[in-house]
Amino acid sequence: MCGLLAYLTDRWADVSPELVDAVSGAAHLMRHRGPDEPGTWSDGDVVLGFNRLSIIDIAHSHQPLRWGPPETPDRYVLVFNGEIYNYLELREELAAEHGASFATDGDGEAIVAAFHHWGTAALSRLRGMFAFALWDTAERVLFCARDPFGIKPLYMSTGPGGTAVGSEKKCLLELAGPAGVDLGIDERAVQHYTVLQYVPEPESLHRGIRRLESGSYATVRPGEAPEVTRYFHPKFAAVPFVAGREQSRYDEITAVLEDSVAKHMRADVTVGAFLSGGIDSTAIAALAMRHNPRLITFTTGFEREGFSEVDVAVASAEAIGARHVTKVVSPAEFVAALPEIVWYLDEPVADPALVPLFFIAREARKHVKVVLSGEGADELFGGYTIYREPLSLKAFDYLPQPVRRSLGKASKPLPDGMRGKSLLHRGSLTLEERYYGNARSFSDEQLRATLPGFRADWTHTDVTAALYATSDGWDPVARMQHIDLFTWLRGDILVKADKMTMANSLELRVPFLDPEVFAVASRLPFDQKITRTTTKYALRRALEPIVPAHVLNRPKLGFPVPIRHWLRAGELLDWANETIAASQAGDLIDLAAVRRMLDEHRSGASDHSRRLWTVLIFMLWHAIFVERSVTPLISEPHYPVQL
Repeated sequence: MCGLLAYLTDRWADVSPELVDAVSGAAHLMRHRGPDEPGTWSDGDVVLGFNRLSIIDIAHSHQPLRWGPPETPDRYVLVFNGEIYNYLELREELAAEHGASFATDGDGEAIVAAFHHWGTAALSRLRGMFAFALWDTAERVLFCARDPFGIKPLYMSTGPGGTAVGSEKKCLLELAGPAGVDLGIDERAVQHYTVLQYVPEPESLHRGIRRLESGSYATVRPGEAPEVTRYFHPKFAAVPFVAGREQSRYDEITAVLEDSVAKHMRADVTVGAFLSGGIDSTAIAALAMRHNPRLITFTTGFEREGFSEVDVAVASAEAIGARHVTKVVSPAEFVAALPEIVWYLDEPVADPALVPLFFIAREARKHVKVVLSGEGADELFGGYTIYREPLSLKAFDYLPQPVRRSLGKASKPLPDGMRGKSLLHRGSLTLEERYYGNARSFSDEQLRATLPGFRADWTHTDVTAALYATSDGWDPVARMQHIDLFTWLRGDILVKADKMTMANSLELRVPFLDPEVFAVASRLPFDQKITRTTTKYALRRALEPIVPAHVLNRPKLGFPVPIRHWLRAGELLDWANETIAASQAGDLIDLAAVRRMLDEHRSGASDHSRRLWTVLIFMLWHAIFVERSVTPLISEPHYPVQL
């Protein structure tokens, strides 16, 4: 787990000592991703920078890493962020079939050798999380790639001076001058963020910086724009259960999860686990205990009754025999950390759960260097309550579309909150119209009142239309899962997981997001994911022998955050008032409208907590990265010692 940076010059420019220094300085901004060992390498066309967090083959596997076949032993130079969990098997296969030899015991050489012998097909053979840049000194080509699900980030910018690629956007902002990159604010991306609570890939809030999408690779030559290709095309292709053989399918789920956790435990450092009290993290921790009986688990809570998973997590840790560590966060700590957290994020993410994640990652790093977590289970196995919506709206499927539209119109005059109004409205819409992921804070009317530059043609269909076209003919839950794989999962869940743990020099691994686990989960039929009484039905059945009974059927909570209450009084209300008063983002956000929202929320007239949080986090991001009026206190890497 590390931070990488690459700068490829224009065709007519050579790498200068000043450019090497600029790349080295920019890479230092993400030293938290790899405090163990910095490194740089350059030739006439490219500069590579790196910050290493040593996890596997600690004494060797230094980066930038050089490898090549016997005839050209230093042909390739790699900078790589992530872990390849099947690297031992790949190295063995490459040695047996192609005579590949290796100078280290790590996973980096497996990537380069696989690419050399198998080309881009190697990407589908890598079982892990990765973002890397590979410079071919013979062909003078920079090859970049991300893992199928987007667990690890990769930003890209191209201008007249060259192309920069990096793990963190702040590094590319630093190199925008030499590259000649446009740093104007993308107002369409601002509107997408306000609707979705995150900036959807491949966008960023700066016009000249984009992200390489999950499951894609890019080829870059000096003086040319990157050529991007998608290699991962996920499909939810249901295979009906055979009557009387259901248990064999549940056993298949158990077996693939056991194998994934075993692979994810490979490390030369201590591995722990996050434990939220839900079924997903508890299952991962229980399976990890089989490989490390001294496993330490971690959870967090708040100083407010009813907003803590601590008691359930403690009971779960006791049930599986794990040592447990708890971090309780006060409102004052919460507010004080926000500028630092947003700086680490690079782009605003309006999910309050990332704040407790930041604190528990900081606590965990005092004890371990790697943690396992349960992200991805909901998207793969059907875990979100909203996935049950097709069942609740089933009756509308039998009505002609004009009748459904009429019912939707009839619901508009009904008072907000009136029983049945929401059902009539949702039933009048097609799936494509009503569902675009797990977040919607603003209606169109509220958006129009909040964004001075609001445009009706900048809608969620910018993000979802092509995804729905790909999933045509699938069952409705599969289509919703497909949307979430490309939106909520990679835009919110995995961004906060990567950024908040890396902020604390901690590696987070997600065994559910494994190609082999996805292959099994993607074949589950509708009724094995969602029923009228539960979610993740097949996964729950598969985990019955593994997960404690008190967790097996608990509703999903995650790390709940009491922002609704805190925005009505105390530190968070004071922070909100100060943020609005100081903001210079009035050309993008109507500050008077936000003030009215805050007043209505504080009085109890309305619950605007999620909408307020969305725009307040944007204002803080704007103050840090655009106005430069807020300078977060960023400490040196917190725990540079080996654990």
